[in-house]
Amino acid sequence: KRGVPLAIDPNEPLRIAECIVELGLKHVVITSVTRDDLPDYGVSGFVNTIKAIRTLNDKVKIEVLIPDFNADKKALIELLESKPDIIAHNVETVPSLYKEVRKGASYNRSLEVFKIIKSFNLEIPLKSGLMLGLGERREEVYQVFEDLVEVGCIYLSIGQYLAPSKSHYPVKEYIRPEVFEEHRLQALSAGFSFVKSSPYVRSSYLAHEYK
Repeated sequence: KRGVPLAIDPNEPLRIAECIVELGLKHVVITSVTRDDLPDYGVSGFVNTIKAIRTLNDKVKIEVLIPDFNADKKALIELLESKPDIIAHNVETVPSLYKEVRKGASYNRSLEVFKIIKSFNLEIPLKSGLMLGLGERREEVYQVFEDLVEVGCIYLSIGQYLAPSKSHYPVKEYIRPEVFEEHRLQALSAGFSFVKSSPYVRSSYLAHEYK
């Protein structure tokens, strides 16, 4: 249910770092819910978690899957200064479906996030993700590929949208595996370095394989 989010737990970063050590993980994906209620949009949670992980094990590869932080330049600079290995932010779908599927989000703001990051760090690998089966047209999907490459994304995940419940946005189409492969090849030709594309792919699925 909707409600007022709890305050940030200051002990969470250390608990996450200890968990990573205990599990012996080599590549981790750190993500969060959107926290636009906080003055820094929640970036300190990412920064403190990265620092805690590095303190306990500086060999872990850290990927962060971030909300858009309202495309706040200060927040994105803080994130960059904590030196994650990969920054991921999912556009999720094509711009024409945002009003129905991603209410409150902005496709252009997501692209701006990538632009800001690249303006301060040309070397950091950027990653994004798309869901298919929401009613998008193929030409729209291919335009998203072009848009993401233009703002510096080199990694992409493409998977099938599955409605979490009957009250959620319905699945409009189940995409065939061979179509996912066509999309993968098109994304590579658009300029991505590495693409995972199949029905059950999600943004963090086999994240360590992106190279």
